[in-house]
Amino acid sequence: MSSSPSLEILVREAEGFCVWNGPPFSNGQPTLKLERVSCSNTKFSADGSKFMGIKPDGVISIYDSTSLTEVRSFTIADVTAAELSPCGTYLQTFQKPSTPQEKNVSLWKTETGDLAHGHYQKSITKTTWPSIRFCPDESSACRLATNEVQFFDPKDFSKGITSRIRVPGVAAFELSKTPASHVAVFVPEVKGSPGSVQIFECGKDSQSQPIARRSFFRCSSVQFSWNHGSTGLLVVVQSDVDKTNQSYYGETKLHYLTVDGTHEGLVPLRKEGPVHDVQWSFSGSEFAVVYGCILFPSAIDLSTFWDVVNKKQLGSNKAEWSVTSEWSPDGRYFLTASTAPRRQIDNGLKIFNYDGKRYFKKNFERLYQAEWKPESPERFGEISELIKSVESLKLQEGKSQGQGSAQKKPVVSIPTVHKPAAYRPPHAKHAAAIQAEVLKKNFSMICAEKIQQGKEMSKVALKNKKKRENKKKAAEAAASGANNP
Repeated sequence: MSSSPSLEILVREAEGFCVWNGPPFSNGQPTLKLERVSCSNTKFSADGSKFMGIKPDGVISIYDSTSLTEVRSFTIADVTAAELSPCGTYLQTFQKPSTPQEKNVSLWKTETGDLAHGHYQKSITKTTWPSIRFCPDESSACRLATNEVQFFDPKDFSKGITSRIRVPGVAAFELSKTPASHVAVFVPEVKGSPGSVQIFECGKDSQSQPIARRSFFRCSSVQFSWNHGSTGLLVVVQSDVDKTNQSYYGETKLHYLTVDGTHEGLVPLRKEGPVHDVQWSFSGSEFAVVYGCILFPSAIDLSTFWDVVNKKQLGSNKAEWSVTSEWSPDGRYFLTASTAPRRQIDNGLKIFNYDGKRYFKKNFERLYQAEWKPESPERFGEISELIKSVESLKLQEGKSQGQGSAQKKPVVSIPTVHKPAAYRPPHAKHAAAIQAEVLKKNFSMICAEKIQQGKEMSKVALKNKKKRENKKKAAEAAASGANNP
């Protein structure tokens, strides 16, 4: 277990970011590995080897994740988006263009600071950014252009476009994971023709035919998810309108395609409802789907923890108002965070053990980001062995504390934990007072109406009583006259 890397957590507040050591914590509290650095945004490379921090005045600093030192900085005016390549070799930036001739998408080498590539792009969306996509090991790179996907040599972008695949109407694409053997593309429906998802082999000529294809109507966007090993593709197909009127957010379907063409179809789900999320296991042989109608807000607060192999629930716990959630790279801990700007109050993070027991909690005045430093699961052992290692470490810490050992590293202060208050908009108190007054008036009016109705009913009852008495007297008089002729 000595070869396993230590866990680390990046935490960003309004004043900047810092890096904590990950659990297990000594004395139950994390220590700082990197003091707070002022910035407006941070992000790791996919392999966790580097991370960037966007600072004021267009300065982007690149840090080495091992030494936690700044290795390069770039000053780029009017930058609106930035992204590190999976291995941290390149920094990709986007600047709002002033002319079509301006190469506003730039690819910089993080080691030397040199510009490796540049091209023009009018604007960016979640679908089109980052503009140049790499596979996880950076052995392949490509970008979306008009009616085609263009490929580059990641080791030498000066070669220009090395190959291309022509796909008329292509609107989105996703390069497969390692090995980067295939690329998936999406063509929206147009003029009565169905939309489609197609899979092509990389490195073929521009006129190559798809090796797998799936067509469908009522499709406005898709989400691609390749498995590890690049043999299967999950596609969440979304329509803006749900014709069954079951969902305000439209209709979603989950499709599965394989690169060998053995399967192209819908994933059968046990009940109707929207697809919220889908994730592959690291093995690439199985995946999990969250779907169906979810009751808000209590249902999203409860997290359940399962032993996948034995299909057994280990425990459950609450993670109120979570905006993000993520397993640690070693699978022992689960991190949830309530972050701004989505949540303006009750910001904080929680860490749970693999069995659902809460391990740590910290509240923040304003928390913008909390995430694990990425590591490959292959660098860790089996979770059963890791658990034994942690238990052994706890025993050793207990003995050392009994001998009066002192904590030398700076410790993150832990405020008193308070139960989160229910969210109340700024106008809520005034609205509640008005509502109470209205209810009070309405109640008084109802009571007055009931009293008045009671009075009116009493008058009517008295009148009816007199009628009955008079009718009875008349009947008695008539009977008496009949008996005495």
